[in-house]
Amino acid sequence: MIAPRPLSGPEWVHEIKHDGFRIIARKAGNRVKLYSRDGNDLTDRFPLIVEAVSQLPSCTIDGEAVACDDRGVPSFDLLWRRKRDDQAFLYVFDLIELVGDDRRRVPLDLRKVDLCRLVAGGAPGLVLNEWIDGKEADGATVFERACSLRLEGIVSKRKDSRYLSGRSPYWLKMKNPASEAVQRESNLRATPNRRI
Repeated sequence: MIAPRPLSGPEWVHEIKHDGFRIIARKAGNRVKLYSRDGNDLTDRFPLIVEAVSQLPSCTIDGEAVACDDRGVPSFDLLWRRKRDDQAFLYVFDLIELVGDDRRRVPLDLRKVDLCRLVAGGAPGLVLNEWIDGKEADGATVFERACSLRLEGIVSKRKDSRYLSGRSPYWLKMKNPASEAVQRESNLRATPNRRI
């Protein structure tokens, strides 16, 4: 959901919103599967992510697949055009299940602690999406910094929230109007028949 303004308060955490493909990564036994938001199987498309997830215990992780350009800047265009699928990595931001334990009802702040432990020192295909505690900085400050770096924006999440599939009233986005992602969305709305 989109927030009307940046959120503040100690009950929130703030994360960078990356311009990539939302991915659910699932490891069951020795088998790894990657799924898009729409349920499409993307396992064969992102080998670096699959290799990293294969080294974990059985789990289900939520994240954003990202490909970077030569400057190290995330580029949605590279993903869309499938130019660096073999180099795409997953910014992980939530832990849905761990070794058969359904974590969706566990508060977000505890899921994040477990996620940190899970991916610490892991393979290069998984990168922890860092967060800033609302006690340390308010959403407006974090959002201003994201905008100054020309990033897509931020997502503010309630620390006590459980995991919900789809849109959540506890995870609120603030998008940078000057970002490539927002400009792309505006262009698509202006020319709905245009394909990227």
